[in-house]
Parts: sequence; structure tokens; C-alpha cells
Amino acid sequence: MKKQSISSVILGAAFLMATSAVGPGFLTQTTVFTKQLLASFGFVILLSVVLDVFAQLNIWRVLTVSGKRGQDVANETIPASGYVLSALIAFGGLVFNIGNIAGCGLGLNAIFGLPVEYGAAVSALAAIAIFLVKEAGKAMDIFVKVLGVVMIGLIAYVVYASNPPLIEAMHRTVIPEQINALAIVTLVGGTVGGYITFAGAHRLIDAGVTGKESLREVNRGAMTGILLTAIIRFFLFLAALGVITMGMAIDDANPPASVFQNAAGMTGLRIFGVVMWAAAITSVVGAAFTSVSFMKTLNKRIEAKQT
Repeated sequence: MKKQSISSVILGAAFLMATSAVGPGFLTQTTVFTKQLLASFGFVILLSVVLDVFAQLNIWRVLTVSGKRGQDVANETIPASGYVLSALIAFGGLVFNIGNIAGCGLGLNAIFGLPVEYGAAVSALAAIAIFLVKEAGKAMDIFVKVLGVVMIGLIAYVVYASNPPLIEAMHRTVIPEQINALAIVTLVGGTVGGYITFAGAHRLIDAGVTGKESLREVNRGAMTGILLTAIIRFFLFLAALGVITMGMAIDDANPPASVFQNAAGMTGLRIFGVVMWAAAITSVVGAAFTSVSFMKTLNKRIEAKQT
């Protein structure tokens, strides 16, 4: 594989991991915890990032250096445990994707006023279309990269519009007034839990980026994925903090939407729709890809039909 091609795959794996973590639940959790902890939530994000680094680096290294997917390593460690893990991941991916597809519908509803059920159906077809492309891996890489950049750019605009107290946020990120253990566990689970942990590493294995000679690129990919997730989380935190500091209320019925709308009016609501759709559809793709990568162990015909 050429150096440029390797860099593209590494970046694609990083974005796949990051966008898989950034789903509808991610947006809601960040807003709700910011409302509860205010500027001190920055410390929770920082601590969760540190824990994420250890978890992701460890898993990416073990899997890619061995060239074996998570279920295969599990089977070799504890006989038959890989089959149990595969079943759990596949089932979990299905459950999570019900929520992700619903998030897609909500996003298109906020943008175009399209009924949620129609938006969900259109988004599901779009996700399926990606996997029908001859070189689905490359198509998926491009898809998550583009939408990942779009999310970061739009959320950055909302941060600017909300004018958060940056000095206070930086101060409390290092020296918090309060610490919430539940928030820490929730954030760590939401960024390295379930299928998310394996998404990037399995993408690298599928692309042939394996062995000790690839360790440097693997480390870079894992760190990039964690950094991207952290940037999106911090931007959302700052946007919500800015809205709260201005004295505006956050609607408990749809916390992230109210943040965007309070910060930038109807334009903000449309931006929320784009961010929600992008977050949800990339999570759909990430969950589907990772679930199928685990199901290859359960049915060899799946791997034989891989493009």
C-alpha cells in the first residue's frame, strides 16, 4: 500500500471511530451534563479523554499488530468467547442503530421539515447505498471524513455565536468546582464502549494495515480519532456553556436543539439539523460496518462477499 493510501486509510479509520462515537446520544449527553456541571464539565471531558487514550491505544495496537479482529483474539484467549462477543456486538449495533436512524429522521425534520419517519427511511437507504458501492471501504472513508469536517465546522460557528466564557471554561477544565463520577463513566462508555472501540481497528485490518511495522501509523490513527472526538465534545460543551451564561434556558425535551437555536436563531436550528443528521448517519454506518466485521466469524460467507 502506498504511503498516501496508508495516510488516507488511517485518517478514514480515525474519522470512523470518532463519528461512530458522535451520535444523537453524544449530543444530548454533552448538553445535559454541561447544564448540570457548567464550566466544571470541561474537567470531566479532559479526564475522559485521558482514559480513552489508554483504552483505544491498547485495543488498536493488539488487534492491528496481531492482524486479528476482536472476536478472534477473544476466541484465542477464552474459547468460544469471541462468538459471544460477536453476537453481543451485532445485537448492540442493531439496537443503537434504531436510535441512530431516528436521529437521522429528526435531523432532516429540523432542516427541511420532512416527517421524521420519511427522513429515517431516506437516511437508511443512503447508508445502505454506501455498502453497495464496489469499493465500500473507500466510500465509507470519504463519507465519514466529509461529514466529520462539516460537523466540526458548523459546531465551531455555533460556539462563536454563543460567545462562551473561555477563560472560565479553561480554568474549570483544570480546577473544577465539582466532579461527577457518573458523567465520567457515561462519557468514557459513549466514546470507547461497545462497537465504537473496535470500529477503527477493524477498518485498518480490512485495509491490510497490520503488523509491527504499521504500529506508528496505528498509534497516529488512534490518537487522531480520540482528538477528533474530544474537539467535537469540547465545542458542544462551549456552545452550551455560552447559551447558559447568556441566561437562556435549555429545553429538556431537546437539549442540543435548544442550544443551537438559542445561539443562532433559526439558522442555528437548521445547523442543528445538519449536525444531528451527520452525527446519526455516520453512527449508522459505523455500527453497521463494525457489526458485519464481527459477524464474519459467525458466517464465513459474509467475508467471502466482502468487496
